[in-house]
Amino acid sequence: MGKGTLMIETRAADDALPISGVRVVIREHGRILADMMSDADGNTNKIDMEAPDREHTLEPNDPGPRYNTVEVTISKPGFVTTVISNIPVFDGIEAFLPVHMMPATSANQQPEHFEIPPPAVEMPGERLMPGPVDEDDAPGYVTAYVGQAGQDPPPEPYILNEVIVPDYITVHLGTPNNTAARNIRVPFREYIKNVVSSEIFPTWPQASLLANIHAIVTFALNRVYTEWYRSRGFPFDITNSTQFDMAFVENRDIFSNISQLVDQYFNTYARRIGHRNPFFTEFCNGTTATCPGMSQWGTVTLANQGLTPLQILRRYYPNDLELVESNNFQSITESYPGTVLREGSNGPDVARMQRFLNRIRANYPLIPLIANPNGTFGPDTTAAVKAYQEIFHLVPDGVIGRATWFSISYIYVAVTKLAELSSEGERIGLGAAPPASVLQIGSRGGDVAELQFLINFISAFFPMVPTVIPDSVFGTGTRDAVTAFQRQFGLTPDGIVGPATWNRLYSVFRSIENEIPVPPNPSLPAYPGSPLRNGSRGEAVRTIQNAINAVAASVPGIPRLTVDGIFGNMTQNAVTAFQRQFGLTPDGIVGPITWERLIREAGGTGGGTAPPPGIPPFPGFYIAQGSVGGYVLSIQQALNRIAANYPSVPRVAEDSVFGTGTRNAVIAFQRQFGLTPDGIVGQLTWNRLFETAGGL
Repeated sequence: MGKGTLMIETRAADDALPISGVRVVIREHGRILADMMSDADGNTNKIDMEAPDREHTLEPNDPGPRYNTVEVTISKPGFVTTVISNIPVFDGIEAFLPVHMMPATSANQQPEHFEIPPPAVEMPGERLMPGPVDEDDAPGYVTAYVGQAGQDPPPEPYILNEVIVPDYITVHLGTPNNTAARNIRVPFREYIKNVVSSEIFPTWPQASLLANIHAIVTFALNRVYTEWYRSRGFPFDITNSTQFDMAFVENRDIFSNISQLVDQYFNTYARRIGHRNPFFTEFCNGTTATCPGMSQWGTVTLANQGLTPLQILRRYYPNDLELVESNNFQSITESYPGTVLREGSNGPDVARMQRFLNRIRANYPLIPLIANPNGTFGPDTTAAVKAYQEIFHLVPDGVIGRATWFSISYIYVAVTKLAELSSEGERIGLGAAPPASVLQIGSRGGDVAELQFLINFISAFFPMVPTVIPDSVFGTGTRDAVTAFQRQFGLTPDGIVGPATWNRLYSVFRSIENEIPVPPNPSLPAYPGSPLRNGSRGEAVRTIQNAINAVAASVPGIPRLTVDGIFGNMTQNAVTAFQRQFGLTPDGIVGPITWERLIREAGGTGGGTAPPPGIPPFPGFYIAQGSVGGYVLSIQQALNRIAANYPSVPRVAEDSVFGTGTRNAVIAFQRQFGLTPDGIVGQLTWNRLFETAGGL
């Protein structure tokens, strides 16, 4: 017998929050192998377990058994208990089981049970994989495709202008027309890791693993690029049916060697030379199922013959196939600089990673602090990188290569997005009781903004609820998200927000808020702990006065102040004017909601972090319609550079006047890059705008 290992990671909010103190019990055929708790970073110890020798996994006709199986129970008060059975354990393979901890929304909530099926390579049956099938990889359709009712033949797919690596992919857990099946939103890298772990054996030669990874990444990007399902009216990107797409198993374990390879190559895809689109990489196991594309078992034979991953792919697909990288990420803008960073390295790329690691540390406290993040890679940076790599299943060498760079960038986006959501909740200021309004398609205004905040916050913890654009307009996207929420929580799925849906939204939000404390956003000055009012003195008052002046520079009606640290009548009047302007209670007192809104409207000037290297410093106030001057001209020039590469962003006149045309271009830019489409250039839009323009 051989030996494999398994560890459990317990996290929430797309890996932004580790959940500590979770009890994990591992059983093998009813016998308890381990009973342990997760640590501050949400990880358990690694547990050794017996497994059949790996030689049984290398031949398609070996009678086996090929692997061992165990059952894991994960529980913590306040969260849904999860039981996962038939978790495979392979000889010589380390595996980790990522568990998405969902808050319990009722006192008597029943445990959720999941069973891991055998790898798809062992399953019998044909794989249809409808898609392009002609020699030039032009759009074509196989007759086996079953589209929506009335679609015969299916419509031509919509083709995106660019090959985008999405931050998330929406997976339908069933065949396309199974309307009872759920949709779940999965980070793209984690989706690829899951599919590879669900399709093949982790014990195969590395060239074979890589050939399969490239084919799986390419297939997924082809579905996204052609909008294969969305162009047919389906609200998802891909299914987990091996009849139509690739295997994806909810709540399964991931093999560490596969995880490390995917971290390195999740944005590498195959295309034909001279073509832009990801090639349609159809595949099957090559034994019980055959197809015109790649044989999964055949890749093992070819790898043992010494072929490279690209040579293996060319045996099954056209000879002019090439492997390319896409750095067109939907949310992660920090493209790998191409140079490994290690102790002794210097420069803005080091400073960026140091800043990211220190921010991630607020959520993952076992990462040591980089005391002086000055762009010099010293021993403290090495220690922080090693700790990060240990937590996230990377090779713990203390070096920032391609895989570690992208992993840090991804987790940084996740933790900052959650902090922004939490801050947005403070800004909205939910009351004790939900609104009395009834919202539906066509509704607008503050109650819709509150609804959209609740949906987006809940979505971070319940991936079956899709996110929405927070534009205060109840459109089809908001309706679909409301419908998904209603289905998940046992309400009539009519897409209308009445009293029952409002009450359920509030109760689910409060259950998350009570069970999962979100760390404060360290990029904003912390609220001093008690309200500031007439008579207050000190550094916190100076912070408020600076912020008032920053906002007053672009918002008429708010008076400027002398920054003296004394909260007198003038400061009270200015705070009252600010509160009236931004829809807050005009009492002239700076409590936590006014503090947070004021700092955000000022662009974090009271003590925010420095801009990323290469980006001009944010001026300290919002720039919006009606603004004039040099800052506006710089924005217009950046927009025009971006418009030359992104057709969705219109060109503007470079006249230093922020008019309707500039506002519309800013909104188009914000929509293209996943920002709130409000037409206002705050610090987030400013940084993203100039970072994007500088990379073109």
